[in-house]
Amino acid sequence: MLFDSHCHLNSDQFDEHDVLEMIHTARDQDVVQILVPGYDLASSQRAVELADSWQGLYAAVGIHPNDAAQATEEAYEQLREWAKLPQVVAIGEIGLDYHWETTPKEVQFEVFRRQIRLAKEVNLPIIIHDREAHGDIVQILREEGAQEVGGIMHCFSGSWEMAKECMNMNFLISFGGPVTFKNAKRPQEVASKVPLDYLLVETDAPYLTPEPYRGKRNQPLYVRHVAGKIAELRGMEFAEICKITSDNAERIFRVRNPFVSL
Repeated sequence: MLFDSHCHLNSDQFDEHDVLEMIHTARDQDVVQILVPGYDLASSQRAVELADSWQGLYAAVGIHPNDAAQATEEAYEQLREWAKLPQVVAIGEIGLDYHWETTPKEVQFEVFRRQIRLAKEVNLPIIIHDREAHGDIVQILREEGAQEVGGIMHCFSGSWEMAKECMNMNFLISFGGPVTFKNAKRPQEVASKVPLDYLLVETDAPYLTPEPYRGKRNQPLYVRHVAGKIAELRGMEFAEICKITSDNAERIFRVRNPFVSL
């Protein structure tokens, strides 16, 4: 069985019918657990609602760096309240994004730091969004003592040296569709080296669709192609990667597969 550790079923690109169909299609192919991360208040609320409605779905709540303008005191209090719910298993996705330049870096830094502190307060792991901000991400995680709660480096795009720094701070390394791309030498190198107990797979649906569906809308079922590529890179059986990455996701999110009897 597989665990999609990062999937935006709360995206506006999916209507109610899409969500229902994708969950059933995924489960028919043994993708049975899904983490739905928030990126603003509305999407965080939707993640909470989805996770409350479906066994095997879990929510993360947080404010993405591109939505940092939402980070009022009332917003932080709302995140704190959601974090008390049993279906909320992480704070995220949070971090830094230097690609779009929609939010000043100083604002991103403050919102990132505040949410790390919140994660430590509520004792939940952190899901990190890092786009073209590798050095500052590592520095802030270190300065804020993020190793106390650890978390996930979502859709990792950094170097092997960065991966080692993140793992030293109790962060797992997650790979999505880009690891299947022909020219993705760095993600493939890192995916082949990460110790197995630090390895996760994800889709980031509806984005970053893996081969052979690149260019189409992503969905949780396609996490099978990510796991398959990592199995190929490491010379391992597909079933081994499925079990290892699912066990790792259950460990970091502190959940148990509801479809497996004790």
